[in-house]
Amino acid sequence: MKPDPNLIWIITMMFLVQLASFYLVKDLQWKWVIFWAFVFGSSINHSVTLAIHEISHNFPFGHHRAQWNRWFGIFTNLPFGIPYSISYKMYHIDHHRYLGAAGIDVDAPSDFEGWFFCTTFRKLIWVVFQPLFLFLRPYFVNPKPITYLETINIVTQFTFNIIVYYAFGIKSLVYMLAASMLGLGLNPISGHLIADHYMFFKGQDTNSYYGPLNFFMFNGGYHNEHHDFPNIPGSRLPQVRKIAAEYYDELPHHSSWVKALYDFVMDDTMSPYLRIKRPQKGNEVLNK
Repeated sequence: MKPDPNLIWIITMMFLVQLASFYLVKDLQWKWVIFWAFVFGSSINHSVTLAIHEISHNFPFGHHRAQWNRWFGIFTNLPFGIPYSISYKMYHIDHHRYLGAAGIDVDAPSDFEGWFFCTTFRKLIWVVFQPLFLFLRPYFVNPKPITYLETINIVTQFTFNIIVYYAFGIKSLVYMLAASMLGLGLNPISGHLIADHYMFFKGQDTNSYYGPLNFFMFNGGYHNEHHDFPNIPGSRLPQVRKIAAEYYDELPHHSSWVKALYDFVMDDTMSPYLRIKRPQKGNEVLNK
């Protein structure tokens, strides 16, 4: 349980790679802009969201430099195009403290989502537009006062977007935003958004994945381990599993994020309702 300063250099390299891609797509035909946004940019920007997750736990600079992590989160957010790093930190704390709590854990779909997106076609639409639900749901389910850091995050992000537009052109700006939408929607690695907490295994609402895509996702697949020890950086979660192999190896886990995404869409018994929701009673969350 200590900081992982390697995140600083890895995330900085990701930023530079995406910045280079803004330059490389600026003169391409529109079809190729969208093609590369899906094939390349969406994977980078999805990885950015996992980087922001690591930063929300103060892993780059440690808890004693929490403010440094907030500023670094704003920097990491830049190639994503949509300001959310600071607000994500605020709501993600609730996700860990009150996993699945109705009206508190905004990672869990709303009742409307569970009711409406219940057919194969509707679930596909829900997956495509999942980024919008992820970003907007907190403000409908459990809105919190806007902080000064959120304001700075928003102003900084829109300033960067304007710079991208004037420096590279509209195609680079569209590439950046399309990469973010596709990265959290149709990109196969977005299956982890379904696999992490949907009840694929009866009674188990947190699930791990130990496949090779963890290399690009800061070991986000080690999700049981992460919820058990949220103060351990993703780079060290494989050690946690190794130390406690007799516990984690016995738990059902996913073999493929792509399969989890496919099964969720195609299986008529699955919907956004398929998560354990814990009702509130006063200030308590009841585990039922």
